[in-house]
Amino acid sequence: TADVYGWSVEHGHTEEIIGRWFAQGGGRRDATVLATKVYNPVSRKANLKEVNSDGRSLSAYKIRKHCEGSLERLQTDWIDLYQMHHIDRDCPWDETWQAFDSLIDQGKVVYVGSSNFAGWDIATACQEASKRGMMGLVSEQSIYHLNNRTVELEVIPACRHYGLGLIPWSPLGGGLLGGALEKMQTGRRMGENFEKDVEKNRDKLEKYEALCRELGHQPGEVALAWLLHNPIVTAPIIGPRTLDQLESAIRATEIVLDEEILKKLDEIFPGPGGEAPNAYAW
Repeated sequence: TADVYGWSVEHGHTEEIIGRWFAQGGGRRDATVLATKVYNPVSRKANLKEVNSDGRSLSAYKIRKHCEGSLERLQTDWIDLYQMHHIDRDCPWDETWQAFDSLIDQGKVVYVGSSNFAGWDIATACQEASKRGMMGLVSEQSIYHLNNRTVELEVIPACRHYGLGLIPWSPLGGGLLGGALEKMQTGRRMGENFEKDVEKNRDKLEKYEALCRELGHQPGEVALAWLLHNPIVTAPIIGPRTLDQLESAIRATEIVLDEEILKKLDEIFPGPGGEAPNAYAW
């Protein structure tokens, strides 16, 4: 989750829901790897463009203040994975890492991760942490799915070099890889922008959904299985709204895609052509 999620009701609302669930007891908290994020404003009155304690930043004051707020909403004493929701290139790394170091020493944070970082941001963060004798980043959360493979250029190589796990968000491309064509053919309204995106990618989606039918799996399951075949991927972030969707996501963990199928998926959704700079230079 993140401290800002649930904004349609109130910033922090999602953390409050999780906190109430933890409060029911039964070993829920100990059985959960809890991850949340810091960077965005939590106050609904905050100016999103303002870089201060209530705006977007990774200042020491902001990190400490927002960690306390997250712990209170989550009704817990510690966060297993505290992630920087976005890079802040205006704040010195010494200040940012000092804040995380302090939270780790207090037992309020176990590990630190990043989200939406460029490859060179990951490298800089890890190098600066190493100077302080810290573990540094353990994970990066990036947009990654069959139809968006940009992270293969530099983010994934950086994760591999520094030992980070990759946590893909939007693994189904906002629903595009979840059987969008088939759903639209049933007359289901998907929203104007989504339908435009489907039309833009119709040729690829037709081939993809046909391949999924041949395999006997739902499109969303194949998309998740494709991510999971990559050893750098820790766990895709799923957002099921129904029990059927959750069960479908779980089935994806049991699907094995052989080299022939992976090659067909590459032909339908060609990536950047490898890692930088080989993907675009000699």
